[in-house]
Amino acid sequence: MSNPQKYTQGILKKATWNSPEQEVTPEQVFNDRRAIVKALGLGAIGASLPGHVQAGIFDLFGKKDAQPSFITTDLTFKQNSRYTTEETLTPYEKVSRHNNFYEFGTAKHEPANNARKFKVDPWKLVIEGEVDHPITLDLDDLTQLIALEERTYRLRCVEAWSMVVPWVGFPLAALLKKAGVKTSATHVAFETLFDPEQMPGQKNRLMGGGIHYPYVEGLTIEEAMNDLSFMAVGLYGKTLPPQNGAPIRLVVPWKYGFKSIKSIVRIRVMDKQPPTSWNQLASHEYGFYANVNPKVSHPRWSQASERRITEGGLFSATRIPTQMFNGYGEYVSDLYKGMNLREYY
Repeated sequence: MSNPQKYTQGILKKATWNSPEQEVTPEQVFNDRRAIVKALGLGAIGASLPGHVQAGIFDLFGKKDAQPSFITTDLTFKQNSRYTTEETLTPYEKVSRHNNFYEFGTAKHEPANNARKFKVDPWKLVIEGEVDHPITLDLDDLTQLIALEERTYRLRCVEAWSMVVPWVGFPLAALLKKAGVKTSATHVAFETLFDPEQMPGQKNRLMGGGIHYPYVEGLTIEEAMNDLSFMAVGLYGKTLPPQNGAPIRLVVPWKYGFKSIKSIVRIRVMDKQPPTSWNQLASHEYGFYANVNPKVSHPRWSQASERRITEGGLFSATRIPTQMFNGYGEYVSDLYKGMNLREYY
């Protein structure tokens, strides 16, 4: 890998999918968060409060106290200049503390709190199905088999909030090509780790949002081979924390966030459309394709705009118009030519 670099924050080039009218706020790193406890005079009392109460206190200030947690490590990578942006990055504190990962709880702060002791070593990722050469990767393979690169993508949640995240990883297509995709392939299925001892939401149906686990997702083979489809092993230059999908997750930025499945242990190339978790749970609300589309509302809320999360609290976030395909239409719109996107949502 030529010219490897460690992550350093700098000026990023503008990409064609930027929103020029967007109002952004300068990024800050929240190294002073513990000062809030001292200023409030909470001291040891604050430290003794239950985790969810502490989280609520820091939510009031748009900040959270970091919990002793899973240790992330630096990654070596190149920046992909095609996927950069002038948009302000969502601070690491927000990316790692505002999560939907129901395996660790349904409240946004719960994954970070409940995944602190999550173990990723040993790890096995199996690529199988309609392939010439089935592959089993271990933890080291995830960061060494394919040269790593950094891509800054928007992440748009179906709940109408969004972030801008610098991911580190490799194209999904590069991994599939190593396995040799057969001509019979039409879809790719993904499966999250099933480990109720580590993932309490898999053990408790209420805590896990009623989902039938393990969590599964899928793409068409054309979507999977598209250059935007990305396997992330890190963010902000370091390995992924567990609440963000350690040790490896999918990132498909033109789709709603629930398509970007986390903590993947199995990729199966198939000759038919696979089931997907949210579609199974509520098919009238969550379709298989789940492309970001401001013209197609969720049955319970509009998708015409979104709250961009920067360094403030969620409700101080700037509301911006949502773009078709999350602004990535030039890369993916041809995949859906002639398709009724209201019907195939």
